Amino acid sequence: MSKIAFIFPGQGSQIVGMGKQLADAYDNVAEIYSRADKRLECSLSSIIFDGPQDVLTLTTNAQPALLTTSIAILNKFKESGITPDFVAGHSLGEYTALVAAGAMSFEDAVYVVRRRGEYMEEAVPAGNGTMAAVLGMESEKLAALTQRVTEDGYPVQLANLNCPGQIVISGSTEGVVRASELAKAEGAKRVIPLEVSGPFHSSLMKPAAEKLRETLNQISINEAVIPVIANVTAAPMTEANDIKEKLIEQLYSPVLWGNSIENMLELGVDTFIEIGPGKVLSGLVKKINRRVKTYSISDEETLSSTIQLLKGDVQ
Repeated sequence: MSKIAFIFPGQGSQIVGMGKQLADAYDNVAEIYSRADKRLECSLSSIIFDGPQDVLTLTTNAQPALLTTSIAILNKFKESGITPDFVAGHSLGEYTALVAAGAMSFEDAVYVVRRRGEYMEEAVPAGNGTMAAVLGMESEKLAALTQRVTEDGYPVQLANLNCPGQIVISGSTEGVVRASELAKAEGAKRVIPLEVSGPFHSSLMKPAAEKLRETLNQISINEAVIPVIANVTAAPMTEANDIKEKLIEQLYSPVLWGNSIENMLELGVDTFIEIGPGKVLSGLVKKINRRVKTYSISDEETLSSTIQLLKGDVQ
């Protein structure tokens, strides 16, 4: 029996106008944007629909904007009756997955990720931390290299293990620069500095994690009705307290995305549906296993074609 996973994008997938076509066409999509505006007491929807892109890309806007758009699209997709066996999200996307799994209300999630964005911005002064993508190097070799740089007094570590041969490093600006140079010298195919406002998923985010704990203590986290694959362990989680602890750890721990996909494949998942803007996660899934089916839903066209194809598969 084939199994389905819903996967939700993280920061970097945001684009002005995302979800607008569906929001204009369907009340139950537009309603999610209204609920976000009400909970955050600001017009997040106008930033999402009208931009400008540089304002949308600010961490404090991008995080709630992506969560809102993915949940808005999910709200419409649910009408198809297609349900997941597992859910997962990349970094910020894990919160979207938790809403989809019934572990967190949408209002609580959109509030928490707005705060999470603020705490991440505050943790390290601008310019003091960064990230870079390292292509074509094994994780063990890169981990040893970053450890050497860290021991020299320039903190840097693996942040996102996206798929074999694509790893993001994160840490102090000097640490990332030094590790990037070493990686190139030791055989990495390419090193690409990322346009980010901080060293996410590194030990430098620990002050943000403590503030996040206080915020998570203020909301209700329930048991997940659908297993959520945790970023920090790549294993399913359903228990409420476990979810809270994993969200706190996630801020300063690597996102084990490649392992998460591999574990879902082992659990019998053969269909991955990316819900939200972009196709980044679908692309990573295909790099891990070309044989599985992947779909991306971001607008009217991809929504209806995905439902049609999946209903055809079911029949």
